Amino acid sequence: MGLIEFMIQVGISHCLLGAEVRFDGGHKQSRFCKDELSKYFTFVPLCPEVGIGMSTPRKTLRLIGDIDSPRAVFSDGTDGDFTEELSQYADKHKTRLDQLSGYIFCKASPSCGLERVKVYSNKGGAERKGTGIFAARVKELYPDLPLEEDGRLNDPLLRDSFVKRVYLYAQWQALVANGLTVNDVQKYHAKHKLLLMAHSQPVYRELGPIVAAITKDNLASESARYFSRFMQGMTKVATRRNNTNVLMHLQGYVKKAIDSDDRQELAKAILEYREGIQPLMAPLTLLKHHLKRNPDEYALQQSYLEPYPSQLAIRAAL
Repeated sequence: MGLIEFMIQVGISHCLLGAEVRFDGGHKQSRFCKDELSKYFTFVPLCPEVGIGMSTPRKTLRLIGDIDSPRAVFSDGTDGDFTEELSQYADKHKTRLDQLSGYIFCKASPSCGLERVKVYSNKGGAERKGTGIFAARVKELYPDLPLEEDGRLNDPLLRDSFVKRVYLYAQWQALVANGLTVNDVQKYHAKHKLLLMAHSQPVYRELGPIVAAITKDNLASESARYFSRFMQGMTKVATRRNNTNVLMHLQGYVKKAIDSDDRQELAKAILEYREGIQPLMAPLTLLKHHLKRNPDEYALQQSYLEPYPSQLAIRAAL
């Protein structure tokens, strides 16, 4: 199973692609999404506020009331409560959302903000602890779906984690669509073991026994439990320490096949990465070079070596 053989569908707040659908008639175009990710993902743009019939431009909305169940109302105090409509917009588009392998939301939006959205109390004060109404419903409907905000994608580690999760989710979707088998789960886990190790070693250790215990009889429930926990583990960023552990693990598959000078060069590259002197691509490029010249079937199948298209150049900043 390669990266994936079809264009992955990812939902996105329409304003992030440059559509002038915001309350002020403007947009919040994301160059990374529009210029880079669009080469690999088919974006499915949605604007729930316009989708429920609100005009552009329009009065601004704000969240009020309880942090965990706020209401979306006009910020100027005039009549209008759009909470149910914004939430139901997700349910009305469920057939479309079912096809997605990820979603990128607009930061701070009362409809689409994923976190730290202002919620106002009856006394007028605000706390940045809310979630936009539409985003909250998408999260509720699809708890394992990779979700992110445009602003957070400026962080290389969060960008790396999100794009990986989108590809992993799409591959799992393809397996399920074709009729998931016990063998499918075992192969999926084997392929992504080192990738998971780089993100969460506790989850990595937890999932091995779960996979080993999956049978035809419990496949439906246990595979769902496995994948949900797998995706939770992948939300953790890949730390320099964990990446170093994986690099050293992969080093073991080539060290007997290469000469002393090459072993020292590889060991130095891994050490310099661990110390922050070199980017991840330095030791990784050497490992891939040696594995190409000295193939090892298990190591070469590891998605850690190339979890997404290298042209995205995300790992160059890690």
